[in-house]
Amino acid sequence: MEEAAPPPDPVPPTPPAIVIYRHRLATRIWHWVNAITIFVMIGSGLTILNGHPHLYWGDYGANFDHAWLHTPHWPAWLTIPSGYNLALARRWHLTFALVLGFGLLAFMVASLLNRHFQRDLRVRAQEVAPKHLIDDAIAHAKFDFHNHDDPAAYNTLQKLSYVVTIFGFIPAMIFTGLAMSPAMDAAWPWLLDIFGGRQSARSIHFIAAAGLAGFIIIHLTLVILAGPVSEVLSMITGRWKLPPVPPADPEPEPAE
Repeated sequence: MEEAAPPPDPVPPTPPAIVIYRHRLATRIWHWVNAITIFVMIGSGLTILNGHPHLYWGDYGANFDHAWLHTPHWPAWLTIPSGYNLALARRWHLTFALVLGFGLLAFMVASLLNRHFQRDLRVRAQEVAPKHLIDDAIAHAKFDFHNHDDPAAYNTLQKLSYVVTIFGFIPAMIFTGLAMSPAMDAAWPWLLDIFGGRQSARSIHFIAAAGLAGFIIIHLTLVILAGPVSEVLSMITGRWKLPPVPPADPEPEPAE
C-alpha cells in the first residue's frame, strides 16, 4: 500500500505593508509650488531666449559679437506663451521668479527648523567614497533605489542631486536673474562684478536652467521606475509605503 504524500508546507502569510511618514508638510508644499513655478519659468525663459538665441561672456553681447553658443529656435509647444510675445513672456517669468525666490527662502527656513536638511540631506564623508558611489550607481542600474536597512533614508545619488539643485542651480538662477536687472544693478552693482558682466550672468542663468531641466527629466524618470503611484501619493499625503524587500540570493550548497 502506497504511503500518502506529505501535506504541502503552509504558505507563510504575507506581511502587512509598512507605511512611514516620509515627507513633511513644508517639503510637500514647496515641491508642488515649484512644479508649477519651474514649468512656467522654463517655458517663458525659452520664449525670452528665442528673442536673441545667442549666449556671450563679458559685459556686452550683440549680433556682431562672438557668441560662445548659438541656441536653436524653440518650438511653440515648448514655450510660454505658445505664440511669440516677448513682453508677456517677461511678465510671466518675473512674476514666477518672485515665487521661486521667496519659496526657496521659506523652504530653507522650514527645513532648518524641522531638521530636514540635517536629517535627510546631510552628505557624510563615507557616502562620497568612490566605492560607495559605484555601489549606489549599480543599485540604481538594477532599479533598486532604497536602502533596505533604512528605507526612509535618501540614497547618496539622491542626496547629491537635491543638494546641487537646492543650493546650486536654483540660487544661481535667482542671483544671475537679479544681476540682469538694471534696477538691481543700480542697487547692488557688486552682483555684476561677481558674475563677470551682464552677458556672463545671462549665460550662467541659462546653464543653471539647463541643469535644472536635466534634474527634472532624471527625477521624473526615476519616479516612474520606482512606482509613480506610491511616489506621487507620498508627496501628497507625506506617507510612503515601503517597497517589498527583494529576495536574498540563495547561498551556494557546500561541496561534498
